[in-house]
Amino acid sequence: MTARPPIPATFLPASAPRKAPGKNAPPEAPETPEAPGRGSGIRQAPPLDATTRDRLLQGTHHDPHGVLGAHHVPGGIVVRALRPWARGVAVVAKGLRAELLDEGDGLFAATLPLQRIPPDHRLLVTYEDSELTLDDPYRFLPSLGELDLHLIGEGRHEELWRALGARPMTHQGVAGTRFTVWAPNARGVCVVGDFNVWDETVHPMRSLGGTGVWELFLPGVGEGALYKFGITRPDGSRTLRADPMARRAEVPPANASIVDASHHVWRDGDWMARRTARPVHEAPFSVYEVHLPSWRPGLTYRQLAEQLPAYVKDLGFTHVELMPVAEHPFGGSWGYQVTGFYAPTARLGTPDDFKHLVDSLHRAGIGVIMDWVPAHFPRDEWALAEFDGRPLYEHQDPVRAAHPDWGTLEFDYGRKEVRNFLVANAVYWCEEFHIDGLRVDAVASMLYLDYSREPGQWTPNEHGGRENLDAVAFLQEMNATVYRRCPGVVTVAEESTAWDGVTRATHHTGPGGFGGLGFGLKWNMGWMHDSLEYMTKEPVHRKYHHGDMTFAMVYAYSENYVLPISHDEVVHGKRALVSKMPGDWWQQRANHRAFLGFMWAHPGKQLLFMGQEFAQGAEWSEAHGPDWWLLDPSYSAEPDHRGVRDLVRDLNARYRATPALWQRDIAPEGFEWIAGDAADDNVLAFARYDAQGSPLLAVCNFSPVVRHGYRLGVPAGEPVWQEVLNTDASGYGGSGVGNPDPLKAEPTAWHGRRSSVVAVLPPLATVWLRPG
Repeated sequence: MTARPPIPATFLPASAPRKAPGKNAPPEAPETPEAPGRGSGIRQAPPLDATTRDRLLQGTHHDPHGVLGAHHVPGGIVVRALRPWARGVAVVAKGLRAELLDEGDGLFAATLPLQRIPPDHRLLVTYEDSELTLDDPYRFLPSLGELDLHLIGEGRHEELWRALGARPMTHQGVAGTRFTVWAPNARGVCVVGDFNVWDETVHPMRSLGGTGVWELFLPGVGEGALYKFGITRPDGSRTLRADPMARRAEVPPANASIVDASHHVWRDGDWMARRTARPVHEAPFSVYEVHLPSWRPGLTYRQLAEQLPAYVKDLGFTHVELMPVAEHPFGGSWGYQVTGFYAPTARLGTPDDFKHLVDSLHRAGIGVIMDWVPAHFPRDEWALAEFDGRPLYEHQDPVRAAHPDWGTLEFDYGRKEVRNFLVANAVYWCEEFHIDGLRVDAVASMLYLDYSREPGQWTPNEHGGRENLDAVAFLQEMNATVYRRCPGVVTVAEESTAWDGVTRATHHTGPGGFGGLGFGLKWNMGWMHDSLEYMTKEPVHRKYHHGDMTFAMVYAYSENYVLPISHDEVVHGKRALVSKMPGDWWQQRANHRAFLGFMWAHPGKQLLFMGQEFAQGAEWSEAHGPDWWLLDPSYSAEPDHRGVRDLVRDLNARYRATPALWQRDIAPEGFEWIAGDAADDNVLAFARYDAQGSPLLAVCNFSPVVRHGYRLGVPAGEPVWQEVLNTDASGYGGSGVGNPDPLKAEPTAWHGRRSSVVAVLPPLATVWLRPG
């Protein structure tokens, strides 16, 4: 800032108004008699040399505590204070009041005839229309420990949020806030905020050794205070930056950081104890993907907590996946361009409000997965880009720093402090917010040096390859750390290539020479593209694309997969799921229902984006969210949409009650084709098996004709089969064709099996059969 605003009548932190003295409050006036004035031994302080004075006033002094505050000098104690706009400053303590001499430019100093520094001295600052007694920030020892600094320097501080940022605390018996920031290239750093009218002179920070960390404890500053860091760049220019470690931020477009402390009392102990009972890949895992700001537009975190858990529980999903909740300036990015990696977006409430939402979901028996975005960050001048005047969080090479697709910057995964920032961030969400899983966005863009780059725009790695070895090491460290520290948490990769070992353990080396990345699950983007490509075809043409529906089983056990129908597939011209389907409205809904039945029975976990559970026909828009009015009973087509939602509820209920559909998801023994080659019929049939060998048979008829008397081979030893789910049921909006009576196995060999049943296959439908 170049111009100072007028001094307010009361120069106190907004979070600490003047009040009667309390346990941690300084007295309104000194309780001790005044010491005599200058004639009683108070002398002028030794003058500062010009360089020191200029560095202090210009905010480039690395150790302001060595100049400001109280220090021993020959013949006494020198006290110096930097208080712009003050008319006078005095030192007060028990039995002492001594006026400091005005040195100009807001500096006040004097040498006091004392043998020791008064341990609890304060500053009595006189302004034009007020007089305040304040603790001197420059009388305090460093509030950050040597172990913290050592771990930060090593890039191994797994609880980095406890060391950096703004932390309310009591230090040396005084309540205040510790401010710390990593800015190794800065010539100087200061804290500015509403507690010092955003002046960049009054509160310079000190540099702590060679770690690049700057620190200042500000007494009297508490929760709710707004702040930023004023950084003097290497070239002498200045910039105001939001705190990279801020745990709370202003509502965009405002971008100041906010001092915060949590007061939430968790009530999800039962959930946290249960979630470690069995591995995620051997448990039911059915995910409802949500964009919180638009699910019910206008609702806060706490209001969402009253509606979202009940809705998701009613539909039977085991988890929700929240599109990014970390703070971001542009709502149209849906949260994927993050500026506040440690702060839930303030658009919907406070961090404690977000904890309340997670707590409510857990108490409803619903896990919470959060989209996490370590692949890139935006270039906003108040955020991470060239944070201290030089590339810091981004790569030093401008070509590698620039993300070619999104106009953003890529993190420098090879820098230990940056890797620490991200690894600790993953742990932070899991430990502080009880998040049950992290879905890591855009992993492919991190793994390849040539991602979206033409020849000549990238440099091979040390082995001559295209792999980003730094990113590989980062992802392995992140996964290993999260799984070690956070039992029951799962990490999920959105990785769109055939990278070997995404869900392999980090210590198991694959054929490419790399250890696994260590994720628990991976989005199956190939299954999603292929199956949707098939479903968009008119049934008469589907026989030519039959392989699109079967190919996923060629590689189904190469990774631990999630089958995603996500937000990316129902936006920006891609059409909603039901609108992708061919035919008239009835056929579109029938195709939609049949596809969901196929998806829920297929090996892998399920993910469905909001609005698709009731066949919303319009693309998703973050501006207005799902078309809930389609479920209004007064709407004539409401039964069509309610029927699809009822199907999703029943799919989830049957799924959770049928171990064959989830217990052996990653075991080839858990799957068997019955009819995988019936392309001319547009029919698929396969069996799923649980750990005890109990089967479920899924049969899909993707043609619009009823197939009467369709013979299906069935697993041996089961004399009777019962239809337990039919997507063509009239209650779902279907034609009501099905198999209401048990199907008796006949000793007729079919599909390579000794026994078979004769069934009716409804049009554009999936049926599930179980031994009955």
